[in-house]
Amino acid sequence: MEKSNVQVPLRERDISSTKDISQAVITRLPRYFRYLGDLKDAGVERISSQELSRIMRVTASQVRQDFNHFGGFGQQGYGYNVEYLYVEIAKILGLNQLHRLIIIGAGNLGQALANYMNFEKRGFIITGIFDINTELIGEKIRNIPIQPMEKMKSFVQENDVDIAVLTVPKSSAIKVAEQLVECGIRGIWNFAHIDLEVPDNVLVENVHLSDSLMKLSYLISK
Repeated sequence: MEKSNVQVPLRERDISSTKDISQAVITRLPRYFRYLGDLKDAGVERISSQELSRIMRVTASQVRQDFNHFGGFGQQGYGYNVEYLYVEIAKILGLNQLHRLIIIGAGNLGQALANYMNFEKRGFIITGIFDINTELIGEKIRNIPIQPMEKMKSFVQENDVDIAVLTVPKSSAIKVAEQLVECGIRGIWNFAHIDLEVPDNVLVENVHLSDSLMKLSYLISK
């Protein structure tokens, strides 16, 4: 009997165990998404686990194991439909819905992030920018006015903000994080040089740029 190429939508898959998925798998998902997007743009319609493994620099077995956490997406003898897999991984990553962001700290890094257009292509919409520097208040970045911190709480609650991007100095990061928790923020993308302690219902992704640079320094010095 000929194998069907009909794919099972994510919502119908058995993904009851996804909460136990390792951080290593979660870390690979954005890379799968990025590479599949490149393949889709190049007109590639399907790909095998072996071909995908070479791009990802992991084993074909690892590729299959990663996808099996979400019910599996391929078919023996056919491989993976690139566009379908791209869409399904987008759903897993929550990219099929809009996420509203605010940026706390309108310095060089905050402004650079606010000007990064690819966020919007992925569904991350920057809705507000806040700072304590009175000289910056009222200035606009991509037509988004910089507002005083005093307005942050009401803005978050009135605009259904999901994620706060924290680009403030280490000395003020803890206080700002506490304010964000009080506002009901669900996630913090933290660029401050400090690891934040927040309630379990608030997720934090720490981005320590100097740590990454020191890792590179270590590798090239060997």
